[in-house]
Amino acid sequence: QVQLVESGGGLVQAGGSLRLSCAASGGTFSSYVMGWFRQYPGKERESVAAISRSGGRTYYADPVKGRFTISRDNAKNTVYLEMNSLKPADTAVYYCAAVRGLPNALFTSARVYDNWGQGTQVTVSS
Repeated sequence: QVQLVESGGGLVQAGGSLRLSCAASGGTFSSYVMGWFRQYPGKERESVAAISRSGGRTYYADPVKGRFTISRDNAKNTVYLEMNSLKPADTAVYYCAAVRGLPNALFTSARVYDNWGQGTQVTVSS
């Protein structure tokens, strides 16, 4: 199992930017496919972005394409989510998640991931 700790959330005005970080410990980070999810009150977690073990493959949900960038630094055991041109609709709790996978695997379903961080609140004001 790997432990995940998110940071970087906060309050930002519409059009602004935030960078979320997720630090992993307790496992071989490069063995894990990583994902970012967000959750609105009363809703299920939805996929935002995912990245393969090496970082060579990425996935973005349609609402964030062109605005968000996922990246990872396996030497620092950290995955990032750079969020630009933020909108009030991006307001949610953001979670990072990890699951072991094949080298080129990407997963977008929350049900696949078995390691989760505690979440970080992102609030975008209009």
